[in-house]
Amino acid sequence: TLMQHIVVGVDGSKASRRALGWAVEQARASGATVEVVHAWTSPDLGTDPLARALGDPNKLEEQARRELQLVVDEADESGLVSPIERTLVHHDPARALLDAATGADMLVVGSRGLGGGEAGLGSVSHGVIGDAPCPVVVVPPSTPSEPETAVT
Repeated sequence: TLMQHIVVGVDGSKASRRALGWAVEQARASGATVEVVHAWTSPDLGTDPLARALGDPNKLEEQARRELQLVVDEADESGLVSPIERTLVHHDPARALLDAATGADMLVVGSRGLGGGEAGLGSVSHGVIGDAPCPVVVVPPSTPSEPETAVT
């Protein structure tokens, strides 16, 4: 089947940059479009006025947007059918990715982003695997651009 739309979750981590690089290679080979999704949430800062001031949603959103631009700007867009789409969402990251993956051909995430989890998976990659509406590729943090296949 022809791949048309690949969604990649990024959070500024090395793992998510690697996931984006891998997705771009797949898109280049298949003629698919790439959509990068970066989700941000407001931390629960309690009632401390100083913490609340630091947690200004506008500033948090601005910072998230800068992070998203930075990661995508680093990516090599040559050979892609269209520029990488940038989607910034104020939502739980796993939910945001599941929503974005609706109608996509593949969802790509880094194996360990923010929030470590069982089996070396970050909480977000772990959170999307069971519920994703399309295949999920989890790109490990330190392999060559092609996922290795174990030959026994």
